[in-house]
Amino acid sequence: MSALAASVIRAARERGLSLGTAESCTGGLIAAALTDVPGSSSVVLGGVVSYAVAVKEALLEVPPEVIVEHGVVSEEVARAMARGARAGLRADLVVATTGVAGPGPSGDDPEGRVCFALTGAEGTLSVTVDFGALGRAEVRRRATDYALDMLLAALQP
Repeated sequence: MSALAASVIRAARERGLSLGTAESCTGGLIAAALTDVPGSSSVVLGGVVSYAVAVKEALLEVPPEVIVEHGVVSEEVARAMARGARAGLRADLVVATTGVAGPGPSGDDPEGRVCFALTGAEGTLSVTVDFGALGRAEVRRRATDYALDMLLAALQP
């Protein structure tokens, strides 16, 4: 169990807020980190691993034109994923990831580029982080920690 994930769960419980995830390149690692924490079921509603574009469109209601215009690795897609998961899960806060874990680049996007979005009642924020060509496992680990940090920051009073 990660201390960071435990802090997120504790903060969500203290604020009475529910959590969800919409993951692509992290493949469910954020949800796994959160649900590794005993008692996490009191705040974690669920998560969607939307690795395929068709799943992003069908389950998370990401508009196809957003993907065509901005590319699947974009803050616009991450924001749409987060909003779609929040609506579907009815969660207070949802974090989303889409990116290139590697090995190697994907089109114009380099290995290690991950777009994050966090959505809640106050709106949606997004950011792109280039972790670099660190290898698939390390990019996914760092992206998971970054997403947990985003959740924790949003849960601070």
